[in-house]
Amino acid sequence: MIKRALQLVEHDVVDSALRTIAFGQQGLSALEETLKDTLGPAFRQAVETIGAIDGRVVITGVGKSGHIGRKISASLASTGTPSFFVHPVEANHGDLGMIAPGDVVLALSWSGETAELQGIVSFTRRFSVPLIALTSGETSTLAREADIVLLLPKAQEACPHGLAPTTSTLMQLALGDALAVALLEARGFSAADFRVYHPGGKLGAMLSHVSDLMHTGDRLPLVNKGASMPDAIRELSAKRFGCVGVIDDEGRICGVLTDGDIARHLDGNLGTMIVDEVMTANPKTVGKTTLATAAMALLNKHSIGALLVVDEEKRPIGIVHFHDLLRVGVA
Repeated sequence: MIKRALQLVEHDVVDSALRTIAFGQQGLSALEETLKDTLGPAFRQAVETIGAIDGRVVITGVGKSGHIGRKISASLASTGTPSFFVHPVEANHGDLGMIAPGDVVLALSWSGETAELQGIVSFTRRFSVPLIALTSGETSTLAREADIVLLLPKAQEACPHGLAPTTSTLMQLALGDALAVALLEARGFSAADFRVYHPGGKLGAMLSHVSDLMHTGDRLPLVNKGASMPDAIRELSAKRFGCVGVIDDEGRICGVLTDGDIARHLDGNLGTMIVDEVMTANPKTVGKTTLATAAMALLNKHSIGALLVVDEEKRPIGIVHFHDLLRVGVA
C-alpha cells in the first residue's frame, strides 16, 4: 500500500476543495447547457420509455459508475419507479435471470467501453429489452448498441491527474436525479405516495397525517355550550391537553377553552360563570388528512399547544397535541 505524509498546509487544503467544487460546477453547467440542446430529446425519450414499461428499471455499471448507479436506482425506487441494481459481473454468472421482459436497462459507463457490461448489453439485444446508455462516449460500443443515449458532455476531472472520477460522477448523479424527479412529476407522485416508501425516521414522521397521531373517543376533551366553568375545568384537568372543545347543540365546534382563557378570567368569579363567557370562539382546527408538519406549523404560528381535529361538518373527531408531534420526530 502506497502511503505518503501529507504535504498540504491548511490554506492549501481549502484551496484544493474549492478547485474541486469549481470543476464540479463547470461540469454541471456544461450538463445544463447540453440538456437544453442535444441531450434534451434523448432525455425526454428516456422518461417516456421508462414511463411506458410494466417492469422495472434495471441499472448496471462498474466501479464508480456502479456506485452512482446504485444511488440512482434507490432514488427511482423511492419515488415510484420500481428499480434495482445488477452488477454486470454477477450478471455474467446467473443474475441475467433477474432481467425480464417489460424491464428497461440503464447502463452507466463514462467511456462506454466497459468490458464487463458486454454480457448485459448482449442480453438486452437478444431479448429486445430497451437499453439506455448514460455515457460520454459518443461513438463507444455502449452508445452504438443502445436504443437511447444520454450523452454527457466531456468535462475535466477535479483530480489533478485527470484519473479519479469526480466531475464525471457528479454529472452522472445529477442526471440520474433529474430522471427520477422527471418521472416522479410525470406520474403525479404525491407526498402521500412518498410516505408509502418512507414510513420510518424523520421523513416518515413529517409525512404522517394528523389522523395517524390524534387522540379519539373518550380521550377527546369536550363540553357542551352553556356548561358551567367548574364542569369545564374538571374536563380540562381530567384529559390533560391544556384545552377543552366546546360544542353547540348540533355537535359542532363553536369554541375552545384553554388554560390561557382561564388565566385571563381569574379576576372574575369562575365558579358562577359558564364556559361561553370564557372560551375563545372560532378556534383553530384541522382536518384528519392534514400533514403533521402543517399541524406543527399552525401550532407554532399561533402559539397554541393542541389542535382539535374536525370532520367536514366541523364536528370534533380527535385532538392532536404538540407533544404527539414531537414524539414522532416532527419539529
